[in-house]
Amino acid sequence: MKVVNQVLPALLLICASSIISPAPAQVPTTVAAPSQLQLMPIPASVQLQSGRLPITDAFSIVTRGYADDRLRGSIARMTRRLAGRTVITLPFDLAADESSATLVVQCERGGSSVPSLNEDESYSLEVTDKQARLVAPTIVGAMRGLETFLQLVQGDRNGYYLPAVRIQDQPRFAWRGLLIDTGRHYQPPEVLKRNLDAMAAVKLNVFHWHLTEDQGFRVESKKFPKLHLMGSDGLYYTQDQVREIIAYAADRGIRVLPEFDIPGHSTSWLVGYPELGSAPGPFKIERGAGIFEPALDPTRDQTYKFLDAFLGEMAALFPDAYMHIGGDENEGKQWDRNPRIQAFMKEKGIKDNHALQAYFNQQVLKILQKHGKKMIGWEEILHPDLPKDAVIHSWRGPASLAEAAKKGYNGILSAGYYIDLMFPASQHYLADPLPANSALTAEEAKHVMGGEATMWGEWVSPETIDSRIWPRTAAIAERLWSPRTVVDVEDMYRRLTVISRQLEELGLTHERNYPVMLRRLANSENTEPLRTLVSVAEPVKEYHRYQMRPQTMLSPLTGLVDAARPDSDEARRFAAMVEGFLSDAPRYRLNRSDLRESFTSWRDAGTALGPMIDRAPALQEARPLATNLSDVAIAGLEAIEYLSTGNAASSEWRVAQLAKLDEAAKPKAALELVIIPSVRKLVIAAAEPPRSQ
Repeated sequence: MKVVNQVLPALLLICASSIISPAPAQVPTTVAAPSQLQLMPIPASVQLQSGRLPITDAFSIVTRGYADDRLRGSIARMTRRLAGRTVITLPFDLAADESSATLVVQCERGGSSVPSLNEDESYSLEVTDKQARLVAPTIVGAMRGLETFLQLVQGDRNGYYLPAVRIQDQPRFAWRGLLIDTGRHYQPPEVLKRNLDAMAAVKLNVFHWHLTEDQGFRVESKKFPKLHLMGSDGLYYTQDQVREIIAYAADRGIRVLPEFDIPGHSTSWLVGYPELGSAPGPFKIERGAGIFEPALDPTRDQTYKFLDAFLGEMAALFPDAYMHIGGDENEGKQWDRNPRIQAFMKEKGIKDNHALQAYFNQQVLKILQKHGKKMIGWEEILHPDLPKDAVIHSWRGPASLAEAAKKGYNGILSAGYYIDLMFPASQHYLADPLPANSALTAEEAKHVMGGEATMWGEWVSPETIDSRIWPRTAAIAERLWSPRTVVDVEDMYRRLTVISRQLEELGLTHERNYPVMLRRLANSENTEPLRTLVSVAEPVKEYHRYQMRPQTMLSPLTGLVDAARPDSDEARRFAAMVEGFLSDAPRYRLNRSDLRESFTSWRDAGTALGPMIDRAPALQEARPLATNLSDVAIAGLEAIEYLSTGNAASSEWRVAQLAKLDEAAKPKAALELVIIPSVRKLVIAAAEPPRSQ
């Protein structure tokens, strides 16, 4: 689902207003993890005890109760990461002696052989100074507990250890997903695998695989080979690769939900099979971004025979109980211009395109039911005639999701979790499928199954996709797992920094590729001035990149906007320093030297970038940003000086500096300097009458 013309503020208010009521808590909750712990997601209940359990080369693990290859594989992966983190040689074979084992893992049963929505993911973990014991009803529950065990590991001068703790944990929502759009930009299997590893590390359990788009058809069909041979530029997943990804995900307790977007977003279908279209064609793969007209013809029996055969083939390939049909952003323009479709609508008493799509959805639902699948689609599929079997995937917000729940539909939320829109983790963190100020009954609230982060693929490559997903998605994972009362943004960022570093153990490139891209852009090993600039810049939000940087799906995604990250740590640190400085009126000593150091660094970087840009044509678009950075820094230094000396700046100075900040705030090269709101506060304060001691 890509809402190109979406008004984003409506998405972002979902944490402030809704009509939904909370589901009753099932276990004790905590507002935040103890400050000495780095857990993410925060468990349902955490109680610190006295003592610590050392991690040494005598480390061993014993299993009790049910154990299978999935559990043994999960234990081996956890042990490998623990060894890498501690630099201790650890045994990878399970031990037999429970009394001397460091960790005892006890499972009651295997759970579903194929991960399912009803999987019991609960576990308990108790750590004493003698031993850790993890108890779970299922293998997947044990997997979740093993991730928590690994996150508990700490180190000091005496070595590595786990603090003594008692944890009772279970997820708040059963559906906690990440959508990766591989239709617009193909992502190789190794990219998907490392992201599946990261999903497991933060307890996400649904990989929503968006496989078809106007720009590409990414899965092999043996029944209709022209789908992938003509609609993919040769970039598609073979069925063997699909099975490999499904098995890889299952070993980590993750469901794989395929999406085949119909009737719109279907150009790539029609390249090889134009007879399915609502216009005569011919069709070619779309190279741009946006909403396009081609749509399947919902009035032909041939269309449904084709879908029956194709979806049947895919149903046999993908074992999950659900199949996503998309159903979004079909504007029906081709339907309007097709006399035969108009005549069909008149004959059937179908009053508009929404009703025609509802007719289409009903036929597709029957096909999916025939093949043993449940249908899920974006909100556009909701219609009075839609059977209650269908699941609503909401991009509009929790109020809309609540309305569907009141009508008896199960649903999941993605509004507020569109990570491609480049908003900070804090904004996603406060979006909740079931906000506190609500009106749904407990029974109605059960229809809200959870949510998904959405990584739409217009502007991501294998080199950059990790930096757009992580670490922000870990904050979303916490929102979907942890109690609603866990809302401390500052503490979230404290833990997110640690989790981001730990995710690198899994091969993620969200940090690794950053300096690589900067060196390439600068054509030099010396990237310090460029790094300083990019540290306080973020890609433009929402869909402004479309307008500011016209590109196609064939364009290289290697520019400065691609290197920049969506959640500036430096800007957040700077904003906190400014707040502290201004709170120290009238002395203005708190953080003064640190602020001066930052401003001086930015001023000097802006100057140094001139010669660097001269030598690097790829950086030409950054020249205005470099000038703006220097202007902002000089304004900040002057404001600090006025405030520190107790002399108010003139109104002329204030007007001139605010004008400079207004100019610097305008995005350039599809980037925006995110330090400007804080500098503006300093400039305004500097022109106010001095406060008395």
